[in-house]
Amino acid sequence: MKILGLSFSPRAGGNTDTLLKAVLEGARQQGADTELCRVSDKNIQPCDGCRACWETGECHIKDGMQEIYPGLLEADGIIIGTPIYFYGMSAQTKIFIDRTIPLGKPEKSLANKVGGVVTVCGSLGLEAALKDLYFYFVTRQMIPANFVAAYAGGKGEVNQLEKCMKAASELGQQMVQIAAQKFKYPENIKRSGIAYGTHTR
Repeated sequence: MKILGLSFSPRAGGNTDTLLKAVLEGARQQGADTELCRVSDKNIQPCDGCRACWETGECHIKDGMQEIYPGLLEADGIIIGTPIYFYGMSAQTKIFIDRTIPLGKPEKSLANKVGGVVTVCGSLGLEAALKDLYFYFVTRQMIPANFVAAYAGGKGEVNQLEKCMKAASELGQQMVQIAAQKFKYPENIKRSGIAYGTHTR
């Protein structure tokens, strides 16, 4: 079993990375293989809205995202870590979400993978980011696990939050336990690249 941690914090070794490492350590305690990918260190361009991937299942933009797609497809669980900037997820996180639109085909999708979140905030914005990320999991037909949200500012402050660090480790354990259930969405449920149940004339 593989649990992939994705860091969308531009600050290497900061609070977001620290929480992700705790989650992955918890997953290893349950016997999982783990990997931490610092997505913010890669050159990833925004989606340009060409929609070619809707037909081909491939993104025409050849950048750092091409290095990440295989790991996403291989993983049984994906833990997203983002700081809160201006009351929402980091820009790097939103770019990543948009660039996963190609992963919407039955033969190449994020469906049935376990999704979890860690997020760090200095003030407001935790709820908005969590709402958006869990709605993303729903539209990808992923299986939501828990989340860990921390209020911290200075680098390393989360290490002082004993209950928070314990919760992060428990989240990693939970993700492995959920993935082991091998839940699968019924095949006849239509996959949607954007959302469910939204219609116009």
